[in-house]
Amino acid sequence: MLSLCRIAARLLLVSLSCSNAAILFAQDILPTAKILVISREYTKPGKDGPPHQAVEGAYPRALAAGKIPNHYFAAVSLSGPPRVLFFHGYDSYAEWAQGSRGGTTDPTVAATLAHTTAADGDLLSSKDYSVWVKRDDLSLNPGFRVSTRVEVIIQYLVRPGHAQEFEDLVKLYTEGYKDVSGMHWGTYEETYGSPGNAFLVIITHKSASELDAEEDNDKKFAETLGEEGLKKLALLEASCLESKQADVFLIDPKMSYPTERMVKADPEFWKPSRTVTQ
Repeated sequence: MLSLCRIAARLLLVSLSCSNAAILFAQDILPTAKILVISREYTKPGKDGPPHQAVEGAYPRALAAGKIPNHYFAAVSLSGPPRVLFFHGYDSYAEWAQGSRGGTTDPTVAATLAHTTAADGDLLSSKDYSVWVKRDDLSLNPGFRVSTRVEVIIQYLVRPGHAQEFEDLVKLYTEGYKDVSGMHWGTYEETYGSPGNAFLVIITHKSASELDAEEDNDKKFAETLGEEGLKKLALLEASCLESKQADVFLIDPKMSYPTERMVKADPEFWKPSRTVTQ
């Protein structure tokens, strides 16, 4: 009986340890919303960096002052054309529509937002919006990692009529990377916007130094798939993809208006945004 009690106690300790690990893991990953709306701003030559950041920084302060819960975070391109992506997450299209109509009755806040929008327009060469829906079936350990500073965003344009092949392609990548430590991504399918037939794969990193591990991860991936798997991968890419573009983005807290949950999870990083509680 004593032996059984000891075994039970040990099992209980193991269970508690596993539960604590799961809690810590859950705290380290913030779930992402079902609907992702991306506002993309291309800056004029010489207007990126500090000039754009100074103007965009006025938005979070004004939104916080007006208690407007239209939260987002900003990511600045480190490759490709100079641009900033603003990520807005919603749990439904209805919530998105409601958030788009959100405003303020405070005339001071409204005037500040109007002035900031005009000033922002002077810095931009173009701006557009796109709407994406999360595809959990094409994702691997998805979610926004706490302490994320860098994002790698890969956009795939799929040939019309080849969506199933693309899904097979992503699932092959999942099979190859599922046992690689720390590998994860979230996949989103475009529902509204242009160019259509597009998918985004978003990978979050706590620092750019994590990009240095990609070569070793790719070697493990190749070993897992083997020669036949890599041949199948190449055939699927050649058949279903119109184009593929990968870029690196740096998250900018000064141009962001994060949710209370994001701030509580990483307060020192988001502090410059001066967000308010919902």
